Amino acid sequence: MSIFIIAEAGVNHNGSLEIAKALIDVAAQSGADAVKFQTFKADKLVSKTAQKASYQKQTTDADESQYAMIKKLELDERAHHELIDYCAQKNILFLSTPFDHESIDLLADLGMEIFKIPSGEITNLPYLRHIGSLQKEVILSTGMATLDEIDAALHVLNTAGTAKERITVLHATTEYPCPMDEVNLRAMQTIRDTFDIRVGYSDHTRGIEIPIAAAAMGASVIEKHFTLDREMEGPDHKASLEPDELIAMVRSIRNIEKALGDGIKRPSPSELKNIPIARKSIVASRAIAEGERLSEENITIKRPGNGISPMRYDEIIGAVASKNYDEDEAI
Repeated sequence: MSIFIIAEAGVNHNGSLEIAKALIDVAAQSGADAVKFQTFKADKLVSKTAQKASYQKQTTDADESQYAMIKKLELDERAHHELIDYCAQKNILFLSTPFDHESIDLLADLGMEIFKIPSGEITNLPYLRHIGSLQKEVILSTGMATLDEIDAALHVLNTAGTAKERITVLHATTEYPCPMDEVNLRAMQTIRDTFDIRVGYSDHTRGIEIPIAAAAMGASVIEKHFTLDREMEGPDHKASLEPDELIAMVRSIRNIEKALGDGIKRPSPSELKNIPIARKSIVASRAIAEGERLSEENITIKRPGNGISPMRYDEIIGAVASKNYDEDEAI
């Protein structure tokens, strides 16, 4: 099964449909399976007195409230229709993460078949129950979460109507950018083994090494933020990939997919022709006369491997030569 790669545009459109479409262009060019935005009503998501996260204060006006920042980043229903249509033209799947009940209903009405739950909502019982009741494919991010909290969220989703087989759990670290020593990529495998569930990874590190490593470690979904330019104004640009980096990441993950193979150890098709060249055979170390007994003094092991295998060496020692052999002739 191919790794599902989500190019996370998030709010890097800065409230502009033109930028959002340019992000879709980049995601489609990269070969990602989906481009994902965020759907929210600022009035439903955050109080007007809520403070920004420290990384948001560093990348936007520190005196601006979180509410004022995200209010400018809303996408209305008309924008959703336009972006969905544009994604269809570019042959890439449109996804969006809902952050409130109204947004969940909007995406459901728009025909979304995959619902992405962000890390911040993993302890939101009514929200989880609402998405679980839709019985759609669910991708659950688990930044900041413990195993017990993941277990509780899965229980809510299952009880509400979404089977475990329709859920993929993403390991994540909710910091932007995430320090390398806090990635804890093995936790993805812990989640898989604990809950016997599909897993993936939502990456917030700088660069592309970690999502590539996650692909090699068994991720079935990879999500990564990207932008047109890291120098753009906005909360998430600094921790996002630029277009050429996104293209390189997708290409690398696709190569990892090919390289993982089916796990069966056997000669590959291209190796078969090299077996006689790289392996060795039992050959005469000097001229041997017919009737002479073969011994360590008159046989040796050399390339090519088109004669008797050296694994039969003990069997050959003491046998009688059935013909005359020249030096280096295969026995």
